[in-house]
Formats: sequence, C-alpha cells, structure tokens
Amino acid sequence: MSPVKTAPAALSAGDAALRTQYLTEVLHLLYPAPCRTDGTPGPLITEYLVVPNAHRPRLLVPTHSPAIAAAAVRRYAEPQNRMARLKRGAVVAAVHARATGLVFRDRIRVTGPLSAGIDGYLSEALRRDLAVSIHIGPARANRKPVLQLLGPDGDTFAFGKLGTGPLTRRLVKAETAALTTLGGSGLTKLTVPRVMHAGQWRGMQVLVQSALPVWLPRASLSQRRLTAAMIDVAGCRGYTTGPLTGSGYWQDLQARLATVADRPEGAGLAAAVDVLAAHSGETTMRYGAWHGDWAPWNMANLADALLVWDWERFATGVPLGFDAIHHELQKRIQSTGDARAAVEATVHRADELLAPFGVAPVAREITALLYLVDLAVRYLTDRQAEAGARLGVLGTWLLPVLIRRVEEL
Repeated sequence: MSPVKTAPAALSAGDAALRTQYLTEVLHLLYPAPCRTDGTPGPLITEYLVVPNAHRPRLLVPTHSPAIAAAAVRRYAEPQNRMARLKRGAVVAAVHARATGLVFRDRIRVTGPLSAGIDGYLSEALRRDLAVSIHIGPARANRKPVLQLLGPDGDTFAFGKLGTGPLTRRLVKAETAALTTLGGSGLTKLTVPRVMHAGQWRGMQVLVQSALPVWLPRASLSQRRLTAAMIDVAGCRGYTTGPLTGSGYWQDLQARLATVADRPEGAGLAAAVDVLAAHSGETTMRYGAWHGDWAPWNMANLADALLVWDWERFATGVPLGFDAIHHELQKRIQSTGDARAAVEATVHRADELLAPFGVAPVAREITALLYLVDLAVRYLTDRQAEAGARLGVLGTWLLPVLIRRVEEL
C-alpha cells in the first residue's frame, strides 16, 4: 500500500469541520478507555503532532524520534506539483530539526497502558517495535483509519486499515481476501502488497499490508504498460463468455439495484438498466476480474515495476475493460474537476479504451454504460451523498449523462 489519496490543496470549511470531528472519533477508536487523549497525566503511550493543525488535521505524526517523524511526513503523500513538494520538504525539515514548536502548535498526548491502544496490539501481532502515524482523510462513506507503520530507524514497512462500521469492515475483509487471492495468482505485469496480518481488535476488522516502495524514482507510464497490467488482472481468475442478461454479473447487478430502489436516483437507474437489457441483453460479452478502483492515486510506476494498491473493491466476473473505463474517468475528474464533462469524454473514448481487451465493437459502449450503472449503484449503496463525499450527489454529474446516452441507443 502507499500513502493515502492526495487531497485538494485547499480544504473547505465544511470539510475541515468534518476532519476535526473525525480526528476525535479516530482517537477514541485507537485509544479507548482507559487511554486518555485529553492531556490527563499518566504513563505516556505516544505523542502526536497534528499536521497542519487541530482545525485542519491531515496527519498525526509521532514525536518521540526526529527520524521517525520526518519519515512519517515524507511517506505521507506524493506531492502533485512543485509547490506541494516544497511544502512537504519544509515540514520534513522542521520535524527532523525538532523545530516543530515554531511550525506546529497542536499536539496530542496519549496516556494510559500501552496494551490498551493500537500501538500495543500491532506491536504484539507483528512481533516487532513500531511507531504509528495516522492519516485523516476527507469525508467519504468508506473512510477508515489508515495507519502508517514505521520501524525504529524510520522505515515505513507497512500500512494498516481498520474497518470500524458495517461498510468499512466489509471492505477491509474484502481487501484481505483480494490480496490473498492475488498473491497466489501469478501476476507478472504489476506488484501488489502482501498481507502481513489480518484479524479483529475491539470489534474492528484489521488488515496490515506490506508497504510498496512508492518513494523510489518514478518512470513515465505508457498506455500500453497500463493496459497490459489491467489485462493481467482481468485474467487472473480466468474468463467466461455469455450474453449479458444471462450472466452472473447481470444477476448480481439486479440484486444490488433492488437494494437502492427506494432511493430518489434508484428509479432512474432502474429505467436505464431496463433499456440496456432490451437493447443489448443478448449481446455476447466476456467477463473477468477487475481492481475496482484503479485510479491514478492508487498506483505508482517505477522503471521495473508498476505498483498498485487499494484492492478493497476487487471483484471477478465483471465485463472486461471496467478498469480501463474507471481509470479514464477518474483521471479526467482529477485533471479538470468537471465530473460531468469527464463522464461524457470517457464514454466517447470507449472504443479506443476497450479494443485492447478484445471487447467486440458492438459491446464497447454498452460496457462503458454498464460501468456507469455499477459505479452509481456503489455510490448509492455506500450512501456517499449522506457522508458528504464531493461527488456523492449523482444527479449533478453521472446520472444525466448515463440516462441520456442510454436513451440514444
């Protein structure tokens, strides 16, 4: 696994408030009573710097070692531009030189018995000394505590995820199963993390996975290499072929649609799916596996390896090419910020994107539209809008394009 997804440069007031609230929730989860995080005297478990501050928390950095603190910041996220690199460099220099009091004023002291907190649990489970750095992400329904685990010399050796509610527990279990499957599938075009520990702690689902070396020098990623890796994943559990409406994928999609039928967007989605079935239900399609969230921020290309992480949405038996469509859409949203235009442009490129997967011309636009349905059902099932996710309201970007394109079939 790698650092968390890069957040926008500026946080809205609403997102900042949600992060602050989430920080309190995470601390209570990771350091439950009898641990204290309110400054109460007692045996010190750890102390964190809040970066950049308690009102806009992004990262909690352990302070007991300058080397570990600097490494935690350095491995936190991949800067997207020169200014971001300069800012990160300044933070690294500050924590390494112990000049943090001049830069960061907010600290959290965690007191209590070591065995009661997450540090003690992970140290015992992994049988090694470690320090924990905590990432505070933006509001999303699938947001979960993400822990960067560092050794005494500052090396980032693992990342941990904790499933805290029904959705995130399911996702963490799913990623554990996916990584276990992928570890024995003979992939040759990409590198994935390995499972170091999986279990339960205080009702939470825990996954610790090896850290991929994302800090090594990057290389330009060609479309050919990216597609080859996606095809490698698509075939890792074999392929099947058959008409759309007779497939296991279609039956699963129908079942998931039924669970969101009472949502305002559910009727529009169901109508679109009915049109797809009438128009293309007998179309022969090929099915394989997909990553499920193959986006630019979930991979890093090195000279000799393509590193890919965040496998919690991995699934088998889906129409070939879903990963290519998803990556194109997420890349366009990231680069332009115009999600609706990104959907339009992605569907327009379906022929070009899906040809390398051997998708028949007659099935390419249908595959892209099925992907949009699948993504919409995911957002509705996860209740992304209620969680405050930036693109949670599908009616502002995805649904209008999907419904219009389906009507034009």
